[in-house]
Amino acid sequence: MSAVDLSSYAGLFAMVLLTINILLGLLLSARYNTVRQWPRKRMPIFAVHNWTAYIALGLICLHPALLLFSSDAGFRVLDILWPVHSPKQTGYNCLGAAAFYSVLFVVITSYFRSRLGSRLWKKLHYVSYAAAGFLFIHGILIDPELKNARPDPLDGEKVLIEVCALLILLATVWRIRYQPRKKAVPARIESVDYETV
Repeated sequence: MSAVDLSSYAGLFAMVLLTINILLGLLLSARYNTVRQWPRKRMPIFAVHNWTAYIALGLICLHPALLLFSSDAGFRVLDILWPVHSPKQTGYNCLGAAAFYSVLFVVITSYFRSRLGSRLWKKLHYVSYAAAGFLFIHGILIDPELKNARPDPLDGEKVLIEVCALLILLATVWRIRYQPRKKAVPARIESVDYETV
C-alpha cells in the first residue's frame, strides 16, 4: 500500500467522521433528546460530536502529510500548507486546503465558545457547512491516484462521498423545516388605572 493510498483512506475516514459530526450537530441544534425520543436512553451526543471533530481534524492533517512520503506525488510542505503551486491537481488541492482551514477554524472557535458567547459562536459555526462543501467537492472531483484521471461517479470511494453529501443535504433540509419550538413568553400587561387618565 502506497503513501498515496494511505492518504486517500485517511481523507475518506475524515470525511465520514465529519459527516457524522455534522449530523450530530444538527441533532443538537434541534434539541433532540435521546431520552424522550429514539433510542429512549441517555447518549453522549455532545461528547461524540466533539470527539469526531478532533479525530477528523487529526486525519485531515494526516491526509496531505502522507503525500510527503511519496516520491511519485512530489509534494513539499509548502504545497500542503498553501497548495496554489502544488505539483498535481492544484485546483482540487486548494479546495482540500480550504476544507482543512475551515474545519480548523470551526474547531478552534468551538474550543473558545464560552469566551466568544453563544450568539457569535453560533454564527461562526456555520463555517462548517462551507467546510463540508469544500470537502465534498474536493473528494468527488480529485483523482485519488493523483494522475489527473476523470472522476468516475460510480467508483466506490466516490459513491461513499456522494452518499455522505446527500445525507448532509437531507439532514439540513430536515433541520430547516424542523425548528424547535421556543417557549412562549407571555406578554406583560400593565394595568392602567383609567380613572386617573
